Parts: sequence; structure tokens; C-alpha cells
Amino acid sequence: MVDIRHLTTEEPDFWERLDQLLAWEGVSDENINQVVREILHQVRERGDAAVIEYTNRFDRLEVDSMAALEIPLARLEQALRDIPEEQCQALKLAARRIRDYHMRQLQDSWSYREPDGTLLGQQVTPLERVGLYVPGGKAAYPSSVLMNALPAKVAGVGELVMVVPTPEGVVNELVLAAAAVAGVDRVFAIGGAQAVAALAYGTETIPQVDKIVGPGNIYVATAKGMVFGSVGIDMIAGPSEILVVCDGETPPDWIAMDLFSQAEHDEDAQAILVSPDKVFLDQVAASIDRLLPEMERAEIIRRSLTSRGALIQVRDLDEAVAVANHVAPEHLELSVAEPLEMARRIRHAGAIFLGRYTAEAIGDYCAGPNHVLPTSRTARFSSPLGVYDFQKRSSLIQCSPQGAAVLGLTASTLARGEGLSAHARSAEYRVK
Repeated sequence: MVDIRHLTTEEPDFWERLDQLLAWEGVSDENINQVVREILHQVRERGDAAVIEYTNRFDRLEVDSMAALEIPLARLEQALRDIPEEQCQALKLAARRIRDYHMRQLQDSWSYREPDGTLLGQQVTPLERVGLYVPGGKAAYPSSVLMNALPAKVAGVGELVMVVPTPEGVVNELVLAAAAVAGVDRVFAIGGAQAVAALAYGTETIPQVDKIVGPGNIYVATAKGMVFGSVGIDMIAGPSEILVVCDGETPPDWIAMDLFSQAEHDEDAQAILVSPDKVFLDQVAASIDRLLPEMERAEIIRRSLTSRGALIQVRDLDEAVAVANHVAPEHLELSVAEPLEMARRIRHAGAIFLGRYTAEAIGDYCAGPNHVLPTSRTARFSSPLGVYDFQKRSSLIQCSPQGAAVLGLTASTLARGEGLSAHARSAEYRVK
């Protein structure tokens, strides 16, 4: 039996208990900070030599050159040919849907002219080079390759450099095949903080990138946080999350498995069900107990549901919306009769899955929208990864002589009010 907590909004301390449940302290301890800081320093100072040293140590390899750590593009194509046809077709179908969806996010430059001829606008350009971190070993996710690489390619990024650790030389064929499908330009068999450092600072072999995207362990996340400023990063993600709002009319086995789908990621993942129907909540609890022994990752699911999961009874669906907005979940399933109407009242969620037939897992792989989503309540101010994360915007300003005269006087007045006389005189020179 899974000891998942049961909460109700009728309890006087409900919101306090909910906040305690949501609290996530995923920050690095000082020991990890020191280790990562030293790795970053060594890679910045010694380049390839440090990358090779750390890769041999942490991935248990014996290589003596960066050439041995670069995976040729021909090897990616070979992987695509060698994987089972069913997997190949699934990758290509998912890639097509992801690409089509993200094409609609592509932003164009724009400008307009004022009556006096002054031009104002915005020039949109893609990043020149992006680094993609892909977990290796047991945590190999070809879907992450597609979700991170394809928006970059749609944006027009000039070069996409992928890093993926290969512990003891183990290469995940599906990851390489996904890189081939996505059009990755270069691949290096390195991981950890040393890979982040190499991408951020560049080495003799690995080119410096403008932005680093992709998930990783605590060392990777810590390194991304430390190099931010030298390069851009997508986000520092916390554990996976799902919140399901259900009116009690969806089969309880479906909902239990939806909760499992996130809980199986790791023990820190969070799965929450919200419903006004107490009988239904009990039915889902029974489904959890019955279905769990069938799961390959049963112990991980059990720990996740026990430590961070919850079944929450609310007074009605309006209160369910209030709970969902407070949680601001990464994944939000609205398993109700009128999901679109409810979705209009959702202010904070990474991705919203509408209706009884939309499993969150579809979004993880092939629906089209990105599965790189804000976690740990950051959906209050963050958005899913998208094409816009791989484009920059530069303001355009071109004054006509008439515009310079009018705007120059305004700028001069404000500049002198701030005590910046050089600003004022620079604008005044152009006033005729």
C-alpha cells in the first residue's frame, strides 16, 4: 500500500501544508559548488587537456585526444540506419510534429516609419552557436535531443554542438539517431561540469557557444548556473511535476498511471491529483496500490508518491483552479468535461493537457509542443523552451532630420535633468 498523503481544502492549515509539500530545496551544497568551480577553472585554463582528464576520471575512459571524443556525423547516420524501423519511424514522426509546431513560433524582424520619416523597429536574428547537453548512461533521452535541437534549427542557429557522456564507452544508439534526425552539427562524448565549461569557454577543439540548453544532474545544473553570463542558459530545472484536475468521470486507472508517468522519473518528482469527488480520490488510491506492483520502476514511484505526492479534495472545480494556479505546475492535466473553459482560467502552468484522452506522456514525445518546461513553480514567470529562446532582438532606430530635431530637444531636456551634459549636447548637435 502506498502511503500517499490526503489533503482537503477544508483543513484550516491546508495552504500552509500545500506550500510545505511544494517546497523544493534543489540547491547545490558547498562541496558540489567547490568541485564544479574547480572544474570550470581547470577547463578555462587548460582547455582540451582538462576535458580529457575529467572525462577519463568520471566516465572511466582511457582516451588521449579530443579526436577520440568527437563522434563523427557518419556515426549518427549509421545509428539511424541500425535502430529498429519502428523506432526510426517514431523519431521521424515526432521530429516532424515538433518542427511543424515550432515553425509557428518563428519571429520576423519588423519596422515602421513615423510621419517625419523616422524609422523604428526590431531586427530578429538567430544565435550563432548553441550547445546542447544530453544526459548519457542510464538516463538517455532521445526525446530531449529533438525538443532542444529542433527549435534551434527552426530559429536558424548556425551551429548546434551536442555533448553527451558515454560512461565506460557506452553509447546510446537512439540518442545518436535522434541527433541525426534533428540535424545536430557536431557531437562530443563528454559530460558533466567539464562539458558545460568547454561549451561556455571554448577549448582548442570545442567551440565556444552562445547558449547552453538541455537537462543534466546536479553537477551540470550547478555548472550552468555558474557560467550564466558568459553564455546564456535555458533554465535550471527541478524535478518533474504533474498536477491532474479531475471531475471524477475519468477511469481511475488512467489517472493513476498519469501520476506514475512523472513519479517514475525519480524519487523527487511530484505527482498531485485534485478533485472535488472524495470517492474518486479513494478509487485512484486503490488503483495506485493495485497497479504499482506491475511497474518496472515501482520503488522509485513509491518513494516519489510517498514523499512528494498528494491526493487533494477541493470543494468544487473552481477551487481546483485556484489550487492549480497556486501550484503553477510543470504539467497540468485538465481531465474534466469542459477543459477549454477551465484552461481559460489557468494563469500558471508549463503545459496544459486538455480532456480525458490527452495523456501528459503524449506531450513528452510527439504532440509537438516542447517538453522543456518551467518547474518548481517558475511557471509563474517562465515559459516552455521555444524558437524565441534561440533568437535575439535588436532595436532599430533611424532618425530623419526632422525627427532628430524634435527628439533631440526632448532627449536634451531629460539628459540635463539627470545631470548628463554629454548626452544632452550629443542630441543637441543634431537639432537644426
